[in-house]
Order: sequence, then C-alpha cells, then structure tokens
Amino acid sequence: MKIGFIGTGVMGESMARHLMEKGHQVTVFNRTKEKAEKLLAEGASWAESAGECAKGQDAVITIVGFPKDVEEVYLGQGGVLDCADRGALVVDMTTTSPKLWQSIAAKAREKGLRPLDAPVSGGDSGARNATLSIMVGGAEEDFRLCLPLFECMGTNVVLTGQSGCGQYTKMANQIAIAGTLAGVAEAMSYGEKCGLDLENMLGCISGGAAGSWQMSNNGQKMVLGDEAPGFYIKHFVKDMKIAMEEGESIGCKLPVLAQVLKANLDLMAEGKGELGTQALLEWYREGSLNNR
Repeated sequence: MKIGFIGTGVMGESMARHLMEKGHQVTVFNRTKEKAEKLLAEGASWAESAGECAKGQDAVITIVGFPKDVEEVYLGQGGVLDCADRGALVVDMTTTSPKLWQSIAAKAREKGLRPLDAPVSGGDSGARNATLSIMVGGAEEDFRLCLPLFECMGTNVVLTGQSGCGQYTKMANQIAIAGTLAGVAEAMSYGEKCGLDLENMLGCISGGAAGSWQMSNNGQKMVLGDEAPGFYIKHFVKDMKIAMEEGESIGCKLPVLAQVLKANLDLMAEGKGELGTQALLEWYREGSLNNR
C-alpha cells in the first residue's frame, strides 16, 4: 500500500520502518525533518506538510504529541481531511481525546474517508520490536482493510467498537498503568530505604504475583538509573489529564489516577517532563503520596 506517515518520533520512526520492511511505500512528514532522516536514508519519501503527506495515499497514519497537534494535522487548512483521497484510510495512533477523535471521524466520513482511532501501548520497545498492543475504534470493514498494516506494527490488535472506543480503551490502559507504575516506584523506594539490593529484589518479586510489564521494563530501568524516555512524562501527564476529564464527565471516581497525576505534575514543575515515566522514582525519593 501507499502510506503517508505523520509523526516520526520515539515510536513513530520504528512503526514506519516496520511498514517499509513489509514492502509498503511510505512517505513521511514530521515538523522536525531531522527526526525523519534515518527513514529517508532507508528509502522513505519526504513530504513538506501533513497535507502533502496525505495526498495520493491508500492510508494516512498519524502519531503526534498532543490533542492540539491531532486537531491541527487533521482539521487545519491544508491538513489531512482537506488533502486525503476519497476512500483512503485515515488512522490516528496518537493517544488523544475520545471526543475530539469522534468529531474528526464524523468530518472524515462526510468527505468519504475511512477513519480509525488506533492508539497503542508498549512503549519504545514495543514499537522497535513490532509487539505493540493496538486498540482500534471504527467500522469493522475499515478495520479489516487496515489490519495488515496494524499487523506490521503490533501483535495484539483488537477492534474495540465504533469511533472513539480505541481512545476510551487506551484511557483504561493508562489508568491501569498509572497505578502499576506507581506501585513499582513505591516498592523500589521502600527497598532502597531497607537497604536491599534492588536488582536482587526486582528479580525476586517480578517472578511472582507482583510481576508486570512495568516492573520488568521500567523497574529494570529504575535499577539502572536509566531515565531516558521510552515514554515521556509530559505525554503521560497529557494522557492522565484526558482520562481524568473523561472520568469526571461520566461521574467516575479515579483517586489513584489523581494521585499519580499529581506526582507527575510535581516532576513536570521541576523541569523533568522530558524524562521517561520511570523517573517517577525520583518523586518517591523526595517524598511520598501521603506527605506531599
């Protein structure tokens, strides 16, 4: 297929590469061209704008930063909805507002496009290894058309419902991650204060009922002092804010999420938003959920 891929950051670069490796013709656009240079050297074509990237493609895939970026890419003058060919798949893999995507999807259908929201989970390692979980919302026929592309990038691909359901499912995912990540950081902080060998402790407890992806991946990074972003704190804060807003709109209490959001906002205020989410351990080293 001919694919326009918009957003070649920490995850997008690997995702686009997997599509190329499976023989798809990929044209890329990123606001910072330097972040696309590796893909261009490997055979991707370059577009000068999001709209240009969308023209003449069978599918347009986006994975950008924030809801405002999604809105600009799709609804801005000369954006994806203005330029994509009738009948094309338009697939947003950003984690964004479900209500925003439902609005974009409605406009896309009016233009004869096939919209899918398909946020992902698995971090930079999942993107590199093509093992992402992909949560898809949209029409089943469109999902089936796009499934071969999803299978280039992930191993757990699920149609969750109509437009917006992928984003709602991703919010549930982020709520679960918030509590799990905080639990790992809290256990690490406790182990440190007890004088335990953290690598030994991690190896011991990760094989039992406490085991999780967060423990095996971010826990190991905490042990090593590796705070490089597989997933940025600033993006996790964005996701948690969306989840809180959605929860409040339906009267759903999310007290654990609220606590973890506050902790990450504290780290943001300290200028640590560009660190990976495993840097939450720093917050525990400085205090606790109870005494802040």
